[in-house]
Amino acid sequence: MDIPAAGGLLLVDKPAGPTSHDIVAVARRALGTPRVGHTGTLDPFATGLLVLCVGPGTRLVEFLVGLPKDYLARVRLGVRTTTDDPEGEVEATSEAWQELTREEILAGLELLRGRTIQTPPRFSAKKIAGEAAHYRARRGETVVLEPVEIDVLALDLLDWSPPELELRVRCSSGTYIRALARDLGERLGTGGHLSALRRTAVGEFGLVGAITVAELENADAVARGWITPAAALGHLPHIQIGSEDAARLAHGQMIPLAAASSAEMGDGPVVVLCASELVAVVERDGERLRPRKVFQAAS
Repeated sequence: MDIPAAGGLLLVDKPAGPTSHDIVAVARRALGTPRVGHTGTLDPFATGLLVLCVGPGTRLVEFLVGLPKDYLARVRLGVRTTTDDPEGEVEATSEAWQELTREEILAGLELLRGRTIQTPPRFSAKKIAGEAAHYRARRGETVVLEPVEIDVLALDLLDWSPPELELRVRCSSGTYIRALARDLGERLGTGGHLSALRRTAVGEFGLVGAITVAELENADAVARGWITPAAALGHLPHIQIGSEDAARLAHGQMIPLAAASSAEMGDGPVVVLCASELVAVVERDGERLRPRKVFQAAS
């Protein structure tokens, strides 16, 4: 299957069962390129949005991995598992959820909102001495992971059908929803685990327009769902420049700030376009723009 030379993104609605790597492998075969990556793993039992970067579009990953993510999550109270999800072994059970009130649940959720510290699940891809923690956990080793700072931007109760909660979550990249479910169960005094998860958005990208895994084999579906590199970086500030300055950037040279059509930029990455095509991502260096990553080949 022919893909645009500049590469781009595809939004895929992952089903339950396959790993994120399995989806990448399918995409590589279907699209005829080994250059396929993603911007954030979904566990095998989870469904929803997987953002694939294809061809030269894999060079966009560093600008996308930090985007916030949205989820619909189901939490089963009263059952704690080794993996904090339905795939693990049951560690403990409790009937204390039968006494919970909606007000107590809302108070528990409030404690998890905002900028907090979270300990990742021991069955996770977090590295310990270069090895993923889940390998050590499966060998029965004691796994101690360092807490990390996360930001839970929204955590809303959609439904309480005892013993299960339906939640809507918006959080920073690196947040484990499994760990949120575990911590909520601990705060409520019942224990709990994540029983279902669906990712609904990554940054401004949602499930609208996402294709199925089967549609990766369909050239028309891929064409309809294709996102250009320029559109993929729409969350960053952008400026327009002329062809001569575009050529300089393509050669790795800095250009004067005055060459840009807009000076409304901070100190972070800025997308540079020429005739709506992505030329480079730059950073301000005094009164000049320094190329951080060049996407348009020098001619």
